[in-house]
Amino acid sequence: MFKNKLFFIVLVLVAFIPETTFSQCAMCKAVVENGDVAIAEGVNSGITYLMVFPYLLIAILFFTIYRYNKKVRA
Repeated sequence: MFKNKLFFIVLVLVAFIPETTFSQCAMCKAVVENGDVAIAEGVNSGITYLMVFPYLLIAILFFTIYRYNKKVRA
């Protein structure tokens, strides 16, 4: 049980470290490579914003399954 909690905590911390979350695909990098720093930061922020929603949907799904299983057992 403790290993699962520790793994989850480490996974969440790694997901929110700025060095790993500010990544660019090859096309985005090519667009902003010779551009302004503000443009590059905007593209990185947009990528991060778009990446939040799949993780949020998966978290909601797992929470719903957890709540359903808890209700069935009670």
